[in-house]
Amino acid sequence: MARKYQICTRCIMDTTDPEIQFDENTVCSHCKKYDEMAKKKLHYDEADQQKLKQMIEKIKQAGRNKRYDCIIGVSGGVDSSFMAYKVKELGLRPLAVHLDNGWNSELAVNNIENQLKKLDIDLYTHVIDWEEFKDLQVAFLKAATPDSEIPTDHAILALLHQVAAQQNLRYIITGQNLVTEGYTVSSWAQGHGDWRYIRSIHRKFGKSKKLNSYPRCDILRILYYKLFRRIKIIQILNYIPYVKKEAIHMLEKELGWRPYEGKHCESIYTHFFQSYILPKKFGFDKRRIHLSVLIASGQMTREEALEEMKKELYDPQQLKWNKEYILKKLEFSEEDFEKIMSSPHKSFWDYPSYKNHPLIKNKFVLSIYHRFLRD
Repeated sequence: MARKYQICTRCIMDTTDPEIQFDENTVCSHCKKYDEMAKKKLHYDEADQQKLKQMIEKIKQAGRNKRYDCIIGVSGGVDSSFMAYKVKELGLRPLAVHLDNGWNSELAVNNIENQLKKLDIDLYTHVIDWEEFKDLQVAFLKAATPDSEIPTDHAILALLHQVAAQQNLRYIITGQNLVTEGYTVSSWAQGHGDWRYIRSIHRKFGKSKKLNSYPRCDILRILYYKLFRRIKIIQILNYIPYVKKEAIHMLEKELGWRPYEGKHCESIYTHFFQSYILPKKFGFDKRRIHLSVLIASGQMTREEALEEMKKELYDPQQLKWNKEYILKKLEFSEEDFEKIMSSPHKSFWDYPSYKNHPLIKNKFVLSIYHRFLRD
């Protein structure tokens, strides 16, 4: 029996999340979880600011006599751009790392170049092997899960650790944060750090069956990076009051940064996947989590979010151009694409992964793995 439609009275999360729960006031489980996480992860008081100063000093000491003292991941988006600005403001000497997966918008490239030049931050860009990456992306589309952004997300995570190890650095600073990214829905996407999941999908649906140069983090690499190289990820924006609208204004004024149409729209593929494939094939709109977390963090009203949801996901002409470009780049015909769009839905649990590996039962190994994913 289909579940009766409900929507949260505090945010705008609804029963398009099949696991959502509501209390007697119809406030959803995401809001409750956010409140719990905010108490643990947001470090704004005076004692926490002292911890931030100590952490910055520790990073500087670990990087003493080296060209850099930390690695930062940059995409050209708001979160990573604001993080880069704050890292320099705190007196650190970062090396910026960017993964070029072939889908950068021209605006994203310009934003990255302009901000890093003005901040005097060196940039290392890893251009991924396109044929390998294309094969993996196509494999994920054929797998019919809502997880097709995982090939990029995993490669970024792996690349940051790889470069940190090469530079003999212990600290990676990212733009991940609770106040703009604190809502997640496991049925909408999971497995970002799960190499076994990625490999199983590629082996089943890929053409080449091998990923020779693709950055990856399997269990052994995770253990190596965390235990032997002692590499740590720091979500520094959880220590700094972060109001997205104010950050955008500052970035525009100070760094000449230019805004995108929506969250993660610095990538042509991500924009198309989130704004077309997910709602049309899977029936959910990721704007719900992006806007709901801003409501929970006090940066937007529920009424403003509901008005945003009334807007079209895509300009029709832009959709036509992007669809044609993406199908051509992936070497899909319209017929190929429609087969993917009409194929039965699958989930993370339909394929092998570390989470369902029968041999990986060691609690210590699993604790390290889950710590890696939390980072």
